[in-house]
Amino acid sequence: MAGSSVQEGGWGMAGVRKFSIFGALALSGALALATAAAAQDAPMAACPAGQEAHRTAQLFFGRNAGEKAMVSDLDFRRFLDRDVTPRFPDGLTVVAGGGQWRGEENHLMREASKVVMVVLPKGRGASGRVEQVRSAYKTRFHQDSVLTITQTACVAF
Repeated sequence: MAGSSVQEGGWGMAGVRKFSIFGALALSGALALATAAAAQDAPMAACPAGQEAHRTAQLFFGRNAGEKAMVSDLDFRRFLDRDVTPRFPDGLTVVAGGGQWRGEENHLMREASKVVMVVLPKGRGASGRVEQVRSAYKTRFHQDSVLTITQTACVAF
């Protein structure tokens, strides 16, 4: 057809432009994903003199316990003694905290908490031990969740 922008059996200029735009978007998306994946696998920048890179974990334990008003200090200490310390015998830090979030019907909820910070031992199995602690607390004290943050940090003792 004379004057038509679509050619039979070919892409035509409109098809080439659409493909070029789509291709550019797909390529930039793939590059962004590859860059993000490489950044996660990239080694941490060198630590200052006297420190070395270690994984750390922070576990946030809510103190409300189902129908009970609060996990008592004695209950929490027993949990530390029975469940946390045997899995991380080299040491940990416990601090009092408080958290808040939006609950049902957009209602602001507040809860006292304990935060346990630990430098994870090198080698395999540390992540599994963190998960065992989380699971034990959720079961024993009827918790929906235990917030856990793990990250690499420069550490010196």
